[in-house]
Amino acid sequence: MYRNLKITVVIPCLNEEQGIGKVLAKMPRFVDEVVVVDNCSTDKTASIARQMGAKVIQENVRGYGRAYKTGLMHAQGDIVVTLDGDHSYPVDALSYLLEALINSGVSFVSASRFPVQSPNAMSFRSLIGNRLLSLAMSMLYFRWVRDSQSGMWIFYKDALGKMELRSDGMAFSEEIKIEALCNREIGFKEIPINYSNRAGEIKLRPWRDGWSNLLFLFARRLRARPAGKPEVSWRRTEG
Repeated sequence: MYRNLKITVVIPCLNEEQGIGKVLAKMPRFVDEVVVVDNCSTDKTASIARQMGAKVIQENVRGYGRAYKTGLMHAQGDIVVTLDGDHSYPVDALSYLLEALINSGVSFVSASRFPVQSPNAMSFRSLIGNRLLSLAMSMLYFRWVRDSQSGMWIFYKDALGKMELRSDGMAFSEEIKIEALCNREIGFKEIPINYSNRAGEIKLRPWRDGWSNLLFLFARRLRARPAGKPEVSWRRTEG
């Protein structure tokens, strides 16, 4: 536990056998629960995660957002931290980020990879794509967002009940941030981190995913959200 708060780390994985062991080996002792969502991996990701003490959940429908929604549904902590399984996000910065959340006055903190400190951590194409998508989100929602595509978030689990999360794809990363920054009951802040080179194969399809995420931003902005309780929550419905 951290300051009497139970901490859950959720990690979506697709063929991350080269990175997941490194991530779990650096997990701080105050983390109470690690949920690894195996999204149809064909390598040893799941077995490595189990051997290292993680709770492995299978999600047979592929999708970044789908994997996250499955992992969040199983999270038992008071605070949830998300990471990628490729060892690109700083596991050793968890205490710093938890302190940032606890002292921030908001319920959702996103870790910003910018400015990128390691020149080899992100390709030029990905850097430009991220900049353009972050600029688009900032303009559409009238709030400066430095890194709209970051996959490392720290938030109180109670905030999920106030969100409407629909995306099963890469746009989930944008959607959860939009839900936080548009809801005054949640609140949104960014904290800079040191982003590093990933381990293993790259899953991102820059052009296809980039255009898809850009279209999502405009579609999400144009969709009017009803007042009051979200019509569709983050929880998966039965039936």
